[in-house]
Amino acid sequence: MPVRGVSRVGGLGTAAVLSGAVATAVVLTSCGTSTSSAPEQPSRAAPSESPSRPAPSESRSRAAPSKSATPSASASRSAPGTVQLPPLHADFDYQIGGAYPPPAGVRIVSRDRTAAPAPGLYNICYVNAFQAQPDERASWPADLLLRDADGEVVVDEDWGEALLDIGTAAKRQRVAARVGRWIDGCAAKGFDAIEPDNYDSYTRSQHLLTANDATAFITLLSRHAHARHLAIAQKNTVELAGLRKKTGLDFAIAEECAEYDECGEYAKAFDDRVIVIEYSDSGLRKARSGFAGRLSIVRRDLDVSTPGSADYVRKVR
Repeated sequence: MPVRGVSRVGGLGTAAVLSGAVATAVVLTSCGTSTSSAPEQPSRAAPSESPSRPAPSESRSRAAPSKSATPSASASRSAPGTVQLPPLHADFDYQIGGAYPPPAGVRIVSRDRTAAPAPGLYNICYVNAFQAQPDERASWPADLLLRDADGEVVVDEDWGEALLDIGTAAKRQRVAARVGRWIDGCAAKGFDAIEPDNYDSYTRSQHLLTANDATAFITLLSRHAHARHLAIAQKNTVELAGLRKKTGLDFAIAEECAEYDECGEYAKAFDDRVIVIEYSDSGLRKARSGFAGRLSIVRRDLDVSTPGSADYVRKVR
């Protein structure tokens, strides 16, 4: 999710500052599987909600061998825990701001968890896993909203979202139980993978959360997703990409990695299984000049709007 009007967190500067934290992030604690039940209502990018946006900082996506044109990869899965990865270097469309018929040639689509998958394509289900959207904040238990020393809720000011408190093993389990129900809903609809957003929220936590907290929590989500035969993406957060095997992440979705000179790091960590979203023509040109033959690259407008909107932009070259 790009940050409006301010320097973006989670970029190269953050990676340098957090080098010590990342070194210790290999110690993952409180890993387990969340309890499943019916899916909850709606997530950030639902068509009926206020303008949704892409997720924060950077990520890395790795695309796997292409799949046949079936409504979902789930039909081809047999062994317990097996998942299907996105096709490598395939045309992608980012539709978290509202679902619409994918343009010709598109093979991978990411949509909000409240939407239906696109028939015949590889479908990624977007969930806001680390922060509470403004219209959902009241539905979260008060003690699961991160609070500062004065008891005030810590908020991502760019999007008005309260950070979820994943600072202890017990709280991680409780937050993961709720997100796990959303993951179950994605699986029931026939999605092939999930995109948990705001992995980098610890960088906006006023030092109340750490990289260890983030990696421990994403590991819980990875285990739950894999149990539901879903692949799971790392969304942005380039400084943690080297931990992908320990956290169980399968591919990456990286916003503006060309703009911030990070695509190479994602490509290395995820074996080119990277979906790149740029929000400027210059970013698209830069991404294509270095990675056009390797990664899935698209240019979208900042609000990820739908065709017919005055702000709608989608380009692949």
